Amino acid sequence: MDRNVVKVLLAAWERPDFQAGLRHLIDLDEVTSLLAALAVDDHDDEVRRRTMELLRSALETAEIRGAVLLLIETDDIRHSLTAAISDNLADRPGLASSIRSALDDPDVRAEIRDALESQGMRTLVWKVAEDEFRGHRLTLVREATVLLLRHRPARRLVWALRRHGVIRELRRRPAAT
Repeated sequence: MDRNVVKVLLAAWERPDFQAGLRHLIDLDEVTSLLAALAVDDHDDEVRRRTMELLRSALETAEIRGAVLLLIETDDIRHSLTAAISDNLADRPGLASSIRSALDDPDVRAEIRDALESQGMRTLVWKVAEDEFRGHRLTLVREATVLLLRHRPARRLVWALRRHGVIRELRRRPAAT
């Protein structure tokens, strides 16, 4: 785990509304086990699959979605999170900057909230994530297209991200090191 992300999560954990949202998640032994497994460089696909299932089940709970949104709605936590993103995207400063700009925009955060509240959108996002996990690139493109065509929150979110240059920067190749 990235040290900056851990700091963000610790700061969020100190907030009662974040703790309240997470108390329904799963038992802490499971979370601890997954975090320990993810901290190892050579974690296997089973660990990633278990993590995806944990995230999927978590985001189906309104309180947990609210706690996750707290990470981007609270200024100090959002700024720490964008700093962690920037550190992890050192080879793509334009992308890091566009993500920071997008997350600082209250309209983008509202679009993220709307997207997370749409059951159909959450279902399709998980299909896209599973296809990415399995390396099914063609299916990934098809599901992403369906997501954009069928779900207004997805189109609105993409448009909001486009205004901040996130889409342009995602298309750009990373700088050679």
